[in-house]
This record gives sequence, structure tokens and C-alpha cells, in this order.
Amino acid sequence: QVQLVESGGGLVQPGESLRLSCTASVSIFSITAVGWYRQAPGKQRELVATFISGTTTNYADSVKGRFTISRDNAKNTVYLQMNSLKPEDTAIYYCHAQNTIRLVTYDYWGQGTQVTVSS
Repeated sequence: QVQLVESGGGLVQPGESLRLSCTASVSIFSITAVGWYRQAPGKQRELVATFISGTTTNYADSVKGRFTISRDNAKNTVYLQMNSLKPEDTAIYYCHAQNTIRLVTYDYWGQGTQVTVSS
């Protein structure tokens, strides 16, 4: 079982920055994939940024060049640095981890943290 705890959300104005943190209850070094998704009101949950297979990253086109995912394995923490925020980035951001054990894949989610971008 992997528990994920997010922090760092809040209300910011367009153009400002936020950094989200996600701390896992287990070593993220051994997790298959870990990253961030978001869900805006009335929309499906979508990938924002994730690590796959170690240090390989994958970003949604809408955040490329503005968001950066990073990790600190010693702290079991993944970060999402969000710059140049836009109103359309408003959503609940969820930390996600995926682990494969004996050919069975497990998905874990944090409780979510609200990000609101508004003037």
C-alpha cells in the first residue's frame, strides 16, 4: 500500500507560480511511475506530468515549458513547479503512483490539492 500526501495548492493570479509537493509512504525509487494529474470542474482527470521508468518524464502539451516535475528520492517526494499559471490551470491536482508487483499493477492517488488561478 502506498500513501500519497500532497501540499502546496492555493489561490494565485495569472502569471504567478506555485510548487506542489507529494510525499509517499514508501521509497519512490522503487515505484514504476509517479507524477501529477489534475481534474477541472466538469472535466475528466488528465495527466499533467509524470516520471516513468526512473528519470524519464512525460508532460501534457498544455503545460510544456511552464511546469517542471522533479523528485527527491531521499525524501520520497515529487514536486511540480508551476510557472506562468493560467486560469485554465485551475483544477484539483492529484499525486499518482503506479507500482507493478508480480505482474499486477496497482494505482494509488493522493487526496488532491486545489489550485485556483484567478485575478
